[in-house]
Amino acid sequence: MVTRLRLPGKMSAVLIPNRLVRCKRRPVALFLLAVAVVLRPEAAWASGDAGGHSLISAIGISIMAATALAFIAYLTKQPLLLAYLAAGAAIGPQFGFGWVSSQADIKIITEIGLILLLFMIGLEMNLNKLKESGKSMIATGIFQFILCAAMGFGFFILLGFTIGEPFEYKIFGVKVLGGQYDLLYLAVCLALSSTTIVVKLLYEKFELGTLAGRLTLGVLVFQDIWAIVLLSIQTSLSNPQILSILIQFGEAALLIVISMTLSKYVLGHLFRKIARLPELMLVASLGWCFLICALAGYFNLSLEMGALIAGVAISTFPYNLDIISKIVNIRDFFITLFFVALGMEIPNPMNNLGIFLVAGATALFLVASRFLSVYPILYFLKNGNRVSLLTSINLSQASEFALVITAIGLKSQHIVSDIQAIIIFVFVITSISSTYMIKYSHQLQGFLSKIVERVGFKDLKSAPADEMAAPSKDIALLGFFRVASAFIREIEDTAVDLKDKIVVVDFNPQVLHRLPLHGIKVIYGDISNPETLHHAGISEAKIVISTISDEILVGTSNLRLIDQMKKIAPKARIIVTAESPSRALTLYNAGADYVCLPNELTAQHLLTVVERLLRGKPAVLKAEELERLMERNEVIG
Repeated sequence: MVTRLRLPGKMSAVLIPNRLVRCKRRPVALFLLAVAVVLRPEAAWASGDAGGHSLISAIGISIMAATALAFIAYLTKQPLLLAYLAAGAAIGPQFGFGWVSSQADIKIITEIGLILLLFMIGLEMNLNKLKESGKSMIATGIFQFILCAAMGFGFFILLGFTIGEPFEYKIFGVKVLGGQYDLLYLAVCLALSSTTIVVKLLYEKFELGTLAGRLTLGVLVFQDIWAIVLLSIQTSLSNPQILSILIQFGEAALLIVISMTLSKYVLGHLFRKIARLPELMLVASLGWCFLICALAGYFNLSLEMGALIAGVAISTFPYNLDIISKIVNIRDFFITLFFVALGMEIPNPMNNLGIFLVAGATALFLVASRFLSVYPILYFLKNGNRVSLLTSINLSQASEFALVITAIGLKSQHIVSDIQAIIIFVFVITSISSTYMIKYSHQLQGFLSKIVERVGFKDLKSAPADEMAAPSKDIALLGFFRVASAFIREIEDTAVDLKDKIVVVDFNPQVLHRLPLHGIKVIYGDISNPETLHHAGISEAKIVISTISDEILVGTSNLRLIDQMKKIAPKARIIVTAESPSRALTLYNAGADYVCLPNELTAQHLLTVVERLLRGKPAVLKAEELERLMERNEVIG
């Protein structure tokens, strides 16, 4: 039996076997549909216009091209973002095959991708963490952007860029078509670094928790705050009057106040109500995002800024990590489309090879600007050569946020496509170089340390070590139910000093409220989602425990948790739970260090009880149990 999928307009029907539609592997059906798109575009997806493409056709071709080039990037260990840009260039109208040529379709894809990208960036900006930042992080976060932007102004003025009426530049003998705000966009955009690339590479090296890693992430958070300021004034550049800019700031401030008020008094209550239904968290979060985007549009602010504010407003929620883990897949889908769409707009380099020369010089300047801004601040705040240089190395690339800002600038006609092309090429060059700089950062730092010491920057005798980072939790409890509740009580009864070493990951709001009262750190999240476990920061845990059997676990299994823990926390000892000896053997073979069998433990205790009852004095046994139970106050009653 087959399902006939009839498509709108003049599109043909597509037949898909029912077993593929009904089975759990529904993506197989979607893949077949995508194949139909590619093999028979004229029959399946052609629009009414001759040679035109529908939005669905553009999305289908974009995803297929991105998948193919992303696989090549994975094999060659290159950033996936570069593969997406290359895919867009390959299928776009500028110098590719021209498979997608509709500018309207490209703009729709880009707009959705921008909104979700900035919503995710806002979600990952936890403002509470800034209160705990040391002076090194705060000083570097504030002044890095200012210093890099100032150096950028000087560098690009020397190259010949200006702010004023559009005209044609001649830089290094290269003709570059200019816009009204080229100098401003180039200077501020290249002062930002890539959160996506840095976090991914540091996570793979297990260096997010080191002092250099924490300083790097702190600077990236401050850069996001600078980006909020840039977005708030970006739409006023078309009418750059003081009053207009002040009004824009006022409207942005009002939007922030409304968002924070709704977040505190309305959204928090709503999220507590739906916390037991994790599947609703995604819908509620996206609804919140688009509500604030609509308010931003009402105030004549950019929708992208509204998305960023929406994310920041709920970034301090205890449900934040779970929201991120659920949105991340949707975000990745649209971010892929966003970068593919950007790739489509890259002008043909063969028409102006000199742009590569300008982009290459700019990329060298960008790397130098990070060392000239980040290193001195950290060094003079007594962080030593090692940490100061490693942080500078980590930040030596252009940001995907720069691509966002230039995309908005191009849409607002502040700049022209040549300027966007320069920034895209700088992003590509620095992303490739940064991949290897971070991979071999310690070797590079050792080499640079010798150079700066010869110049006169002697290393401190007691430079701060990475071990000064806040100690990570040694024990991670994945899921929290009856056995875990009893485990915490046993720790309290026996006075074993373990509570400050435990972190719990669970989405039960009751657990979220009660565990801190027992001195236990808890993170709201769904353990069935690998992204939740990643963001929970359990990569350095020494022991990972799952006390819930597969019969109760939802969306995952102990076998799957073992596989995930091997990737997320490769050094951890793994304790899981099984409901039968045969299942326990399977878990041991999969890599478990110990498998708990609750039925066997219960049977052993039951045997002891039966023997005591046979020896007599049942009243004594009952009295002992009543006294013990009345004194036992567990998290889950």
